[in-house]
Amino acid sequence: MNFLICVNNKGYEASLEVRKLYRCLDDAHADALDMVRVVDESGEDYLYPAKRFQPIRITKQLEHQLFTHAA
Repeated sequence: MNFLICVNNKGYEASLEVRKLYRCLDDAHADALDMVRVVDESGEDYLYPAKRFQPIRITKQLEHQLFTHAA
């Protein structure tokens, strides 16, 4: 699974929080448009400009803990 941190939410303040970790879904079409498909505050996935995020790597243990507590 891929994760991103939001570094700029201008224009998307209701959907994105700066410094928050987001799950990113694989989407070749989005990549071609320099966009990312992110599960945002609504719990739904949407396309956002890739420049608003920076990728981050997390351990499998942390990923498991995040999704166990989110369930």
